[in-house]
Amino acid sequence: LSESGVPQLVQLMIWDYAADIDVEGKVQLIEKYRRCGFSKVWLASAFKGATGVNQSLTLIGHHLRNQLEWLQVASRSPADVLEGITLTGWQRYDHFSVLCELLPVAIPSLAVCLQALKNGGYSERVKENVEKLLGMSNLEIDTFMR
Repeated sequence: LSESGVPQLVQLMIWDYAADIDVEGKVQLIEKYRRCGFSKVWLASAFKGATGVNQSLTLIGHHLRNQLEWLQVASRSPADVLEGITLTGWQRYDHFSVLCELLPVAIPSLAVCLQALKNGGYSERVKENVEKLLGMSNLEIDTFMR
């Protein structure tokens, strides 16, 4: 792979939307790509649309845990190789599927995930900031909000 010249032409993106990603495995994968000559690697998480084809409401806690796992990967990886994180929000699983988790119901999840990434974690202060930004009085992350 390193002899092909591809590492000088592209930047890789490592995708994982699970709430319990293999942090050590991802760190090792980044190092493996680095040894192959890839100078930059992107990470990809999700704030919605990655928990089920028929999902109507967004379970914020799942997506928050995904961000927190990626933050662990980032903290254990060389800073010079990480280009950034792409926060995805899928709306359907394929072109033949119905839409799932429409954006309006996922805005609280987007806000929580962005604030967690911006602040390097999740805390009561982050929760209060999201509630203030969205004009909400009680943000729930482990139950479905309506």
